[in-house]
Amino acid sequence: MSVTLEFTVENDQFTLGQVLSGPPSMRIELERIVPTGTSAMPFLWVSGEDYASFEEKVVSHRFVEDIIAIDRVENAVLYRVTWHDDHTDLIRGITDAQGTVLQAFSNGGWEFHVRFPDHDKLSQFHNYTTDSGISIHINRTYTVTERTESVHQFGLSDEQREALVLGLRRGYFDTPSEASLDELANELGISQQAVSNRVRRGTKQVLSEILLSTAADFD
Repeated sequence: MSVTLEFTVENDQFTLGQVLSGPPSMRIELERIVPTGTSAMPFLWVSGEDYASFEEKVVSHRFVEDIIAIDRVENAVLYRVTWHDDHTDLIRGITDAQGTVLQAFSNGGWEFHVRFPDHDKLSQFHNYTTDSGISIHINRTYTVTERTESVHQFGLSDEQREALVLGLRRGYFDTPSEASLDELANELGISQQAVSNRVRRGTKQVLSEILLSTAADFD
């Protein structure tokens, strides 16, 4: 059975974090990882104010061969980063252990959600980080069954969960907000009213399950 690992890691612990850290301040999310022979090619969604300085910083790193903007939307750019073949670190450890990056974003350090085919592959990745001297902080691990039970616990529909997760990833709930309801609606392919209803009702459902279930503790 597949198992998902959620962990955080500091920028200085892996090449991608080192390349992307520092000014200019940009919001970065890893789109996916494509193994390419002896290397791995990350696709990055980046939003912020100074794309030119960001591109210059990344391409000047000794491990980066090139960075190309392959798609642009209203408030973000999708980049493809090509690496030189002579580096090995966290990303290689994930791909070697057949991990699939479900979510990865920069938040001071980085937070990763990675699914592995089974516990043996998860152990392979953990051993890799230990042997390579890469320090990660494990937040939790769970199987598909455990995750499904967790989602069902809050009584969310698939559509509500999809809207809430997208809102979190795009910074809709940040202060100030980094994404509008129109932008979420466009990405989901639905109307602004529909996404507003999903976010509002989903948020109410989660808060009701968490807060009202524990309200008796404070009575």
